Amino acid sequence: MPEHGQEVVPFTTDDGRPGNVIHILGDSPPSRGPVMLVHGAGVRANIFQAPVETTLVDDLIAHGWDVWLENWRASIDFTPCEWNLDQAAVYDHPRAVETVIAATGADTMQAVIHCQGSTSFMMSAVAGLVPQVTTIVSNAVALHPVVPPLTGWKQRTMTPLVAKLMPYLDPQWDVNRAPGLKERALALWVHLTHHECDNQVCKMVSFTYGMGHPTLWSHANLNDATHEWLRGEFGHVPLSFFRQIMTSVHEGHLVSVAGLKQLPANFGAQPPETDARFAFLSGARNHCFIPESQQRTFEYFNGIRPDYHSVRILPLYGHLDVFMGQRAAHDVFPLIRQELLTPSGRPS
Repeated sequence: MPEHGQEVVPFTTDDGRPGNVIHILGDSPPSRGPVMLVHGAGVRANIFQAPVETTLVDDLIAHGWDVWLENWRASIDFTPCEWNLDQAAVYDHPRAVETVIAATGADTMQAVIHCQGSTSFMMSAVAGLVPQVTTIVSNAVALHPVVPPLTGWKQRTMTPLVAKLMPYLDPQWDVNRAPGLKERALALWVHLTHHECDNQVCKMVSFTYGMGHPTLWSHANLNDATHEWLRGEFGHVPLSFFRQIMTSVHEGHLVSVAGLKQLPANFGAQPPETDARFAFLSGARNHCFIPESQQRTFEYFNGIRPDYHSVRILPLYGHLDVFMGQRAAHDVFPLIRQELLTPSGRPS
């Protein structure tokens, strides 16, 4: 794995939350424009730099892109807060885009967005809040979250119960390190019911984000170093976010919950206020959001502008191993590059 220098450019959102974008420096100046990678819930920007031979960051830099990683309010690098997708869409992602544009002097840029970084960034794009972004590659879920039946049952029954007991879940909890009796009891229950591996963080991740064993990846797709590295890459995630996703799953599309005037109440009820080109990716073995999620969003966009956007279902992958799988550089990254190189409505 190549060693890259980096520079961190901080920003503060209009509602006072910290954020930053991390500029990853290659050995030579980039020959292509900026592309920003956006992480999901309860992780951080570093999730795109797993200990594999070639990361997506390495691959994009090697092919000339100017790579930036966004840390938004869901990042475990920041003090926990009870965030929702609306706040990220209105305050975090537009400010991150503005920060990259100001730092690079570019007129336009591209983005690769994952999970709840994807849902919230899609909200920004559809509402016309990130007009500088011309191509958006979305992984796992976008405007139409669809979960497996067992996960839906868990959302309806267990999530409200857990929310009454604690405001956050944290995959770092184990029987000895959890902060209180309730958290230790939950960690013990997960330990006793998940037998897929001996990595407690891996097992807690599966409980937190779905019903799989495991939920976010296939163990066969991860090398041993990555499976161990994951112990330090997951942290606090608020139940406030899960409540919004649960409502959105029930409605069949993302819904706003914070009453912010910049966002529509119903995403998908009107044409998007962007001419960006969207490429939707999903692992066929995703146990967090099933591929129908991305297929539905593609059909929505394709109905508005036929033969412009794309959708790809990756047969050997799940949720997060799309980026950190030990063969992702061969199976997935060339597809992402192809999508970034496909012409959009405006030159990038």
